Amino acid sequence: MNKLRSTFLTFCAVLVATASMATLNMANAATAEDLDRDSRQALQTLYKTEPVAHTLAKNAKGILVFPNIVKAGLVFGGSYGEGVLLKGSQVTDYYNSVSGSWGLQIGAQTYGYAVFLMTDDAVKYIEKTKGLELGVGPTIAVVDAGVAKNISTSSLKNDAYAFIFSQQGLMAGVSIEGTKISHIKR
Repeated sequence: MNKLRSTFLTFCAVLVATASMATLNMANAATAEDLDRDSRQALQTLYKTEPVAHTLAKNAKGILVFPNIVKAGLVFGGSYGEGVLLKGSQVTDYYNSVSGSWGLQIGAQTYGYAVFLMTDDAVKYIEKTKGLELGVGPTIAVVDAGVAKNISTSSLKNDAYAFIFSQQGLMAGVSIEGTKISHIKR
């Protein structure tokens, strides 16, 4: 019984810490100028580590960039971050990325991600619906090292390609996760 109580108290402590971290992150939200700058810098970092991302950017109709996502979990988990929609070199809108997860997981990490929107329909979908639920809407391919080696401008078939980069921290486990990208005002 003591072990069950200890596990429950640990879970509650992590849940409170995660909620506090998310609240603190929202309270200290970057200004629009900071977010614009951080997003452009994050893209440059991505281009240096994954040259194929730079190739995709040349043909992309828009790029959603989330320079800093914070993720934590112990059985239940979540992540939060804010980003921009770039069309060409212009920031046209602001979005947040929120996810929740449940399963065998423990840890905390930060990372960035960028979604390259390759069609006008993908951009229109995001603008019309004021966001995106991953798994609903445009077809998104997550690009890892294996996929990146085979991408060329003639082999592009999906509406969007996502890159995860600048991962720091440790998150381990197997879980079910859902992500929602929503329009925010700045």
